[in-house]
Amino acid sequence: MTTVYERRAAPAVVPAPRRSPAGGVLALLWAGAAAVLALWWTDTTSVVGAAGWLTGAGRLAGLLCGYACAVLVGLMARVPVLERRIGSDRVARWHAMAGRYTVCLLVAHIVLILLGYAAQDSVSIWHETTTVVLDYPDMLKATFGTLILFAVGITSARAARRRISHEFWYYVHLLTYVAVFLAFFHQLTLGNEFNGHAGATAAWYALYLGVAALVLWFRVLEPVRLNLRHRLRVESVHKEAPGVFSVVVRGRGLDQLDVRAGQFFRWRFLGEGLGWTSTPYSLSAPPRRDLMRITVKALGDHSAAVSMLRPGTRVWAEGPYGSLTADRRTAPKSLLIAGGVGITPLRALFETLPGEVTLLYRARTAEDLALGGELEAIARWRGAQVRYALNGPDGSRPSLTAESLRANFPDLAGHDVYLCGPHGFARDLYEALRAAGVPDRRIHHESFEL
Repeated sequence: MTTVYERRAAPAVVPAPRRSPAGGVLALLWAGAAAVLALWWTDTTSVVGAAGWLTGAGRLAGLLCGYACAVLVGLMARVPVLERRIGSDRVARWHAMAGRYTVCLLVAHIVLILLGYAAQDSVSIWHETTTVVLDYPDMLKATFGTLILFAVGITSARAARRRISHEFWYYVHLLTYVAVFLAFFHQLTLGNEFNGHAGATAAWYALYLGVAALVLWFRVLEPVRLNLRHRLRVESVHKEAPGVFSVVVRGRGLDQLDVRAGQFFRWRFLGEGLGWTSTPYSLSAPPRRDLMRITVKALGDHSAAVSMLRPGTRVWAEGPYGSLTADRRTAPKSLLIAGGVGITPLRALFETLPGEVTLLYRARTAEDLALGGELEAIARWRGAQVRYALNGPDGSRPSLTAESLRANFPDLAGHDVYLCGPHGFARDLYEALRAAGVPDRRIHHESFEL
């Protein structure tokens, strides 16, 4: 195991934890949906007959779908206040939920509108469909956009995600921008709520242009600025444990990055066939003046290829993201629980987190303890504790139940607990911590299982 960083600073004093803006953001999003409903209500003077009810419901579903599309793209923009204060995992779950709402509203809009129009014109559904698609203004573009959104929805389903590569899913997902652009214009051309209503039209343009500006700034211009300024390249690669490697990245003025222990970047290594893939890896040590480090376990083609990176390989990074930081701290004592390569962000926190800190590291064998030498050195330097939960000689797994946690940490309920590891491990530990009396607000973890 290789210790890369010898110089360590004393833990900084962290201000009182900041209140998460999650509630306010959700309230704002639902207020926007209510405004859309009010727009439909004020423009709907009366509803007559089955055709009127079907058409009216279809219009409302279409308006809400258009709003949901803007929300969907906004949640993809990686806005810092969302990514760092609310948490990338929660924003990702909001995005997934918004995607399901969008697809459901889109289906409802199409079905209800076509049924309503067909009943109004006394023609078949097929005849009405071909008429709408081929004869109505901007509908061909909207139809292509709809097909793309359906493709994105299908490839985002859990069953499909297990059968396709991350790269294929990622690039199909990016087509959401194209779909929203293609569908936008028919909303204004055919939407009764916008015809002759300059205020509503201006508000709709402002919504979409504002979201487009967020995407342009935070997903394009900010990453370009970061990489032009810091000029990242691979410095070296070190083996830490079987199948676990650390990559040291060199750049200019890295101590000026607004990054905190526990956060991650999305990395592209522009060589070795890895440049098409952007993968999130946490920093496994606080950044120094010209060095950053990630630690990666070979779990797939991309992570396995990381071990073969050559010094000098150019690196493209986006971030930092994530909220698993000292900002969440609410108590003077902290317990860090890592499972496997989940040690990566917690190693950085172990060095910098203020107060009394204990680290519990779960691994199969002593050989699998990545960064173990560094952890022991940090523990000695700051007077902290490191405990290991390893399999027994017969392969039996250690007990990490509520009872065993309380026995080993008698005042556990008074700790902040930072948790990182495989999804199943994190889920089981979360349930054990809750059963042991740790309040939910003091259990800090990020999961990217959608």
